[in-house]
Amino acid sequence: MTSISRLLLVFYLCSLGAAAQEGPFRYPPDIPDARVEVYKTIGDTKLNLYIFNPPNNTPPASRAAIVFFFGGGWNYGSPTQFATQCRRLASLGMVAITADYRVLSRNNSTVADSVRDAKSAIRYVRQNAARLGIDPQRIAAGGGSAGGHLAAVTGIIPGLDEPAENHQISSRPDVLVLFNPVLVLAPTPDEEQFTQVLSALAQRPEFKGVDSASVSPQHHVSKGDPPTIIFHGRADTTVPYATAEAFTRKMQGLGNRCELVGFDGQNHGFFNYSPSGNKYYDETLRRTEEFLASLGYLKSE
Repeated sequence: MTSISRLLLVFYLCSLGAAAQEGPFRYPPDIPDARVEVYKTIGDTKLNLYIFNPPNNTPPASRAAIVFFFGGGWNYGSPTQFATQCRRLASLGMVAITADYRVLSRNNSTVADSVRDAKSAIRYVRQNAARLGIDPQRIAAGGGSAGGHLAAVTGIIPGLDEPAENHQISSRPDVLVLFNPVLVLAPTPDEEQFTQVLSALAQRPEFKGVDSASVSPQHHVSKGDPPTIIFHGRADTTVPYATAEAFTRKMQGLGNRCELVGFDGQNHGFFNYSPSGNKYYDETLRRTEEFLASLGYLKSE
């Protein structure tokens, strides 16, 4: 089996495993302590936001917000993945939201559909900011793996919006919080050692009819992109750590704030909440809080 074939198999099994698990990856979501709003309807499919409010969040409060997108290879996954992070950040004063979006296994969708949904979710939150008690200029996007890719696309790549929506309302978040994100989906001349491998992902059904470079954040980095923090396992065999390093170099080279936090010996999904132990969940969440506090999204403790 070639290195490309191994990568595709691992990525597919990871996404499949995320869907099959109970607990943090249940679908349909069961999040009774979140308030649910439909942000988008496509045919018979209703896409929800699961909203966690801070204590006493009564408009006209104007709080910072974060919208999380789950992982699962654009194929599976559930908004429940980031519910625990949402609870913590809401307790500290943010409006924290975990979003559903279309995936191949449930909706026969493509990566382009998932991207449009992510942009719709950010636009909906900004459009309804006053009602939700949110500052429309302090909206962060976060996510893991394929969800990290969607968050990065909303912040880095212009366009790709749902055509019928009001494009006068920006779908671009102001900050990015990314966990082992997919950032490179097409070859680049200076990074052949890993882009040839990751570009093979574009042969999957989720990419049917999609130009992989058009949804590859690495290919669209520009000066003025949102402040970004990336958490990535150095031993990640699904999304190589080198991709996060290359993205960080490009961001920093253009004067953008981009912090890469590497974790020795950790593979894909190391940051997830787990009943069996949460060393890395706790560490990544603590660093997230510090990063957001440095930007005025949380009070520094």
